[in-house]
Amino acid sequence: MTKISIRRHSQLTARLTSAALALTLSTLSARPARAQEPMVLTLGGAARLAAEKSAAPEAARLRADQAAARVRQSKAAFLPNVTGDAFEGEHTFNSASFGINFADPTTGKFLFDPHGQVLGPVRTYDFRGTVSQNIYDPSAFARLKAARASSSAYGDEASAQSQQAAGMAAAVYVRVLRADAQLAARVADSTLAEDLLGIARDQLNAGTGIALDVTRAQSQLAATRAQIISARNEKNRARLDLHRALGLPLSAPITLADSLPGLPTNGALPTEQEATDRAMRSRADLRSADAQITAAQQQIESIKSERMPALSAFIDQGPTSSTTSHLVSTYDWGIKLSVPVFDGFRREGRIEEQQAAVHELGVKKRDLTEQAAIDVSGALLDLMSAREELAATEEHLRLAEQELSQARDRFRSGVAGNADVITASLSLNAARTQIVDSRAAFQSARVALARAQGIVTELP
Repeated sequence: MTKISIRRHSQLTARLTSAALALTLSTLSARPARAQEPMVLTLGGAARLAAEKSAAPEAARLRADQAAARVRQSKAAFLPNVTGDAFEGEHTFNSASFGINFADPTTGKFLFDPHGQVLGPVRTYDFRGTVSQNIYDPSAFARLKAARASSSAYGDEASAQSQQAAGMAAAVYVRVLRADAQLAARVADSTLAEDLLGIARDQLNAGTGIALDVTRAQSQLAATRAQIISARNEKNRARLDLHRALGLPLSAPITLADSLPGLPTNGALPTEQEATDRAMRSRADLRSADAQITAAQQQIESIKSERMPALSAFIDQGPTSSTTSHLVSTYDWGIKLSVPVFDGFRREGRIEEQQAAVHELGVKKRDLTEQAAIDVSGALLDLMSAREELAATEEHLRLAEQELSQARDRFRSGVAGNADVITASLSLNAARTQIVDSRAAFQSARVALARAQGIVTELP
């Protein structure tokens, strides 16, 4: 009996162990995969991410890489050019093509038919190596300088594209914060409307209220719910635009580290002269314009230098014969001086074309400089106006909250109906909307000023 009990106990233990193991495996297999960690972004972080990840700056950086590759191509003119050739073949000759009679001076007989005869075929093996090296080529030096200036211009253009993408992303970031704040304001309005509806129903049940107060409260609650739906849709659309501005897939989770009320609004503002000077130093598009002018001027110098003589050396050496068993080495070397004389005024036409391009770039640079100054002045005006408007809307919000509190006290005490409360709640609704719009306008003007100065990626 004891052995049977022990055996049954062992079997039961094994079954329980198997069941527990199966349950554990099923639990592990049913456990969902670890969710992707959300990306936490500040206003400045969103700007820097867009400057790095969005398509336009990336394409501009690739163009800069192409320009850098052209610089390396220009450097090839200063390095030796080495080639190797191997030739095997047959060819025939027409004796008349030599221009020599090949006549025996003693007998007067011709070695070959004077009217020409085919000689050969002659088989030839030729293995040849050639090395050439520029010794002095002013045009090559000028082309290298032009390529470097062009590469610098493309690099500054990539920086300008990065700043532009950063400015767009920062603006969309502020828009998302505004949508979040508007949704929160509408939810607060809905909570207030539900509270007022509860008070109206309590008073109606107690016999101190009227059905009209309940209907008014229900109408106000329905209106705020419609506003919540609209605000939620605006928030979702703004989030989609933020993903697009950041160059991120829609599946990438994003968490905003900032809130609209939490962003600074009381920082010191620069003077117009200080902001303009900063823009002239920092804006990459202005640097790109200068670099483009320099590149065009260097191109003119490159064309002019083509009139100068160029000096090069070469050597050509290798074995050759009619059979591979009797190869004999031959060579050819020398120093070559090339002097351009006349090209049909082609260079003059190219110089005139580049000079016109320099003038065009100068006009664009002047217009861009004026636009930068206007951008800075306009952003400062908007920023100062938004700060004053924000102070006014904060006062409006405080008074609207006070008005609502007084109307609710009168309604609770039965002194008046809820018409005053509804009116006060509508005023508070408008005040909340204004305060959100004012804060968003201030932050948008702050981003616009940073963009006008070319320092969007420096935002905190």
